[in-house]
Amino acid sequence: MRAWTYTRGGHPAALQMTTIPAYATPLKPGQLRIRVKAASLNPVDAQLMGNPLWPYIPEVIVRARKGVGEDFSGVVEEAGTDSGFKVGDEVFGIAPFLPEGTLQEVIQLDTKKSSSSVVLPKPAAWSWEQAAAVPLVWITAQTCIAKAEPWVANRRIAILGGSSSCGIYAAYIAKQRGWEVAATCSGKNAEHVRGMGVDTIIDYTATEVSGQVQAFAPDAILDFVGGIECLGLAKRYVTVVGDKISRSAIGGKVIYLWNPQMVLRALLGRIGLGPSYTCINLEVEHSNLEGVLRLPTDKIFIDSTYDFDQVREAFDRLNSSRARGKIIVRISS
Repeated sequence: MRAWTYTRGGHPAALQMTTIPAYATPLKPGQLRIRVKAASLNPVDAQLMGNPLWPYIPEVIVRARKGVGEDFSGVVEEAGTDSGFKVGDEVFGIAPFLPEGTLQEVIQLDTKKSSSSVVLPKPAAWSWEQAAAVPLVWITAQTCIAKAEPWVANRRIAILGGSSSCGIYAAYIAKQRGWEVAATCSGKNAEHVRGMGVDTIIDYTATEVSGQVQAFAPDAILDFVGGIECLGLAKRYVTVVGDKISRSAIGGKVIYLWNPQMVLRALLGRIGLGPSYTCINLEVEHSNLEGVLRLPTDKIFIDSTYDFDQVREAFDRLNSSRARGKIIVRISS
């Protein structure tokens, strides 16, 4: 079957369409084989391609040819007896550690709650593209909200990167909880962000962000853009990207390994000698995705859709910083 994979050398040199063996072994009780209809791209996909450590990791630990993509929607082709699904079911979900990725014609994954995958029935009102657009960004937003919630005594939260795909859903989830939300974005994206319920827009192109965030007096700050400008302006600071400001650098807790300032900041906050600080990885759990089933279709934002042989062009769009909404790849009709 056809699949997009990468080896070494970073994006775009490492990315290539190839043919991989079709699955042939019998399914275990909790496994599914899914004919993929659509998949979405995320910045982490390009960031992983450029990881400078790949040349130094033995192939017995990490295979030389790696898959691309985490989000998917599709149709169940084969179902294990204990998978909770049957042949023909329309599904969507996320498989962040699937070695072959989701940019391939058929994927195989485990549905057990102890696995790293989450599969849910696709809402009938959603298109394949819409279903593939939401899992990773919704789970990331939900994880950040959960990490901030114990500190939100006054029900006020600030979101840095309010027009990002994670930021808009963090705002939406916060408003569902009845919180007051301020979010940073450019003036051209202000109406888009307001449409998710944001109360206060902070236009980073026209004002000094830290001063406006401080004036808003949030209980917690969720950071989806990076940098250190707003550190210390709330009792709780939750970030996906840490101190980095480069889109090409990987985010998440791994940044702690080479940023001692972040480690010290987190430790001081934990012992009460500073504001609480954490850099998170998304928590791939059923409970963190199930809430998206209530999301109206007009709140699912797709920037553009590409055919399966146009993945390079899709990544170019992703890396252009001009996309508003998700980049989707159609894998089969």
